[in-house]
Amino acid sequence: MPEEKAEIAIIGGSGLYDPAIVEEAKEVKIYTPYGLPSDFITVGVVRGRRVAFLPRHGRRHQIPPHMINYRANLWALRELGATRVISVSAVGSLREDYEPGDFVCTDQFIDMTKNRVYTFYDGPVVAHVSMADPFCPELRKVCIEVARKLGIKMHEKGTYVCIEGPRFSTRAESRLWRSFKADIIGMTLVPEVNLARELRMCFLNIAMVTDYDVWAERPVTAHEVARVMRENVEKVKKLLYELIPSIPKERGCNCHKYMDEALL
Repeated sequence: MPEEKAEIAIIGGSGLYDPAIVEEAKEVKIYTPYGLPSDFITVGVVRGRRVAFLPRHGRRHQIPPHMINYRANLWALRELGATRVISVSAVGSLREDYEPGDFVCTDQFIDMTKNRVYTFYDGPVVAHVSMADPFCPELRKVCIEVARKLGIKMHEKGTYVCIEGPRFSTRAESRLWRSFKADIIGMTLVPEVNLARELRMCFLNIAMVTDYDVWAERPVTAHEVARVMRENVEKVKKLLYELIPSIPKERGCNCHKYMDEALL
């Protein structure tokens, strides 16, 4: 077991590689039964709370979405003692009123990935875990309240369609996702959220809208995404700095109980 401990984990997406809000920071390397996580994990303190920060794509953004070792990432954070996960990710918008620069507190997802490892239970123990309500209601409530207090524009609901990547959608695909009533589109939510539930962890996704997906007849580019991400980085750090100490120390949700009825 690692010596360093954390209660809250932050998985940073595109552009969020510098955990400047973390004090007493120490980098740790965690070995897991599933290999190495994406990078060293920074463990430290944010306003009195022990946190662990992991760059999802690696610090140099060298790991594409379909090659991330999601199982190692979540396992390593749980090994450090984290029971809550705050996932920050860049997304495209599938509706006019979710504008670039807005934040979304995701409440549902649609999985359109094709080639990922989705579970820790490959047999002989099998788990069929409920994902009807994938995100922690307690964390979502606190996040929305903090964003409102800070004057950050955050949509309180959003269905995230997760695609395989690393390419962006065709126009036909983008129109299809809109017909599903999805609100935002990204490449990394699945299987992070699945695996967190299997580890009895609470999971919150803060999605940062970087662009309109191609249904809007505005072809998306990686450069455009990076520009909006740079503009949003300070805003999300401000949000995290206020959100982390606002999270109750004792969990008042049922996220840790889903596995009680999942194992066969």
